[in-house]
Amino acid sequence: MTDEYTGADLFTDALETYGVDYVFGNPGTTELPIMDAIGDSDLEYRLGLHEDIAVGMAGGYAQRRRYHAHHDDSITPVGVANLHIAPGLAHGLGNLYAAKITGAPLVVTAGNHSTDFRHEEPILSGRLADMAREYCKWSDEVLDVDALPTMLRRAFRVAMTPPTGPVFLGLPLDVMLAETDAEPERLGPIPNAGGGDPGQLERAAELLAEADDPVIVVGDHVARSGADAVAAAVDLAEATGARVHGEILACEVDFPTDHEQWVSYLPTNEELAAMLMDTDTVLFAGCSTNTTLTRHEEALVDPDTTCIHLSDDSWQVGKNQPADAAVIGDPGLVMQGIAERVQTKLSEDVVADRLEGVAEVKEMVESQMAGYGEADGDDPRASKAQLVDAMERVAGDAAIVDEGVTSKYAMLTRWDLGPEQYISNKGGGLGYGLPAAVGAAVAEEQHDEPRDVVGFIGDGSYQYYPHSIYSAARYDLDLTVVISDNRNYRILKDNTLAIMGGEEDDYDFVGMDFEPNVDLVKNAESHGARAELVETPDGIEGALEAALDRAGPDVLDVLVQD
Repeated sequence: MTDEYTGADLFTDALETYGVDYVFGNPGTTELPIMDAIGDSDLEYRLGLHEDIAVGMAGGYAQRRRYHAHHDDSITPVGVANLHIAPGLAHGLGNLYAAKITGAPLVVTAGNHSTDFRHEEPILSGRLADMAREYCKWSDEVLDVDALPTMLRRAFRVAMTPPTGPVFLGLPLDVMLAETDAEPERLGPIPNAGGGDPGQLERAAELLAEADDPVIVVGDHVARSGADAVAAAVDLAEATGARVHGEILACEVDFPTDHEQWVSYLPTNEELAAMLMDTDTVLFAGCSTNTTLTRHEEALVDPDTTCIHLSDDSWQVGKNQPADAAVIGDPGLVMQGIAERVQTKLSEDVVADRLEGVAEVKEMVESQMAGYGEADGDDPRASKAQLVDAMERVAGDAAIVDEGVTSKYAMLTRWDLGPEQYISNKGGGLGYGLPAAVGAAVAEEQHDEPRDVVGFIGDGSYQYYPHSIYSAARYDLDLTVVISDNRNYRILKDNTLAIMGGEEDDYDFVGMDFEPNVDLVKNAESHGARAELVETPDGIEGALEAALDRAGPDVLDVLVQD
């Protein structure tokens, strides 16, 4: 115990200075100076029973707080996770990857051995910054306490500057114990990505005006830019009369799905996605995952199609298709700029003609998707459609954190989700959704008008980190988790058929069924939640209503058809 001011004290003071309220983590010996400093600060520590849970909680927290920050400049929408040396960081890499793909602004730290001890290769050693670098915007290690203030300031600025994402800092034990008289450096304002090159804005407007049948594909960088950016997407669609789709694997609400020009999310199916993008002009706005899960045989976009790209991430502009107009900037500001220019170039009659075409395509797509996820045969379990419809009736305004996997598209096609309502696991690796739902519940507790938080999690995903529920129970979070439970890895069976062909009876599906099944109700109860098995469709609404009416964590294990 020392009364001297140390690197660990400076670390916690900097977090408080930058508006951080929570540190998510799982502690170890090299983190003990930080844990002691947190105990003497106003920061609150949120324990996860696994490092990847801590990173997932921080990611879900950051995603929800980013929505809050769009309406309140005083909020710092950064999740902070503190992990334990090399194995702990390795445990957290799965959800560090998820945070990278979903653009969650995170500052992830890990303790490390003292700098003058590593030559002995002590247990738990590793090159931390190298381990994290692939999944971070910036990854480094603080080797001297005098560098700590600048590197912390830089970490927060890099995480929050568009395109947002995680950063990593290693914090050696001796640096955290070192005495210092330094103070946190001021953070300063975080800029947006700007309004874009005026010449490229004009070029984009000209191409949209000249188009025969323009299509807009909106991606998740739109929602990350704020509700104003979603509104700008509407303005651009209305100015051009364009048909609107969400990018493949969209995981946020980038356009109001009840708008007359909204048609659908693009599916991962190669033929369907290519058909919907088969037009003369496509504008890709803020897209980053607009491709199939596995190799596609033909081009998703015809090489002769005129393509317009806009994003706050320069890497995404012209990445998979040539860009005939390319604008780097804040998606909302850029779309507003294009909309203002295109309005002077199009007559009302042209826009009206285009809208007639949109209505025809929309009717065709809706007829094809009408039965998605609906019941099949005499199976007494709920269909995915019945589950989603019941959830919408009971929890229509809830904040949804989704890792339902094969149930996801039933939700996206049947529920008119609003902007800032929905986040999903864009990275695709299982195990992000449940801890992210816990983190989202932490964020909603801080909001002046908190929403119910519902985690919509597949049974395979739930079983990655069921002990995430312990954190929800430990901190008495108001969280309801709905497990879409078909007791197998349905996505892998579907992908087997898609890749290898044939019928289900042709395969043994090795390692894809949960036999015997895990008792998820007892599991959740063992971690401190209330839990209930819902075996038939008529039990869903009552169970969900009761769960939402109660404080604290509830888990509903709902049996569903494949």
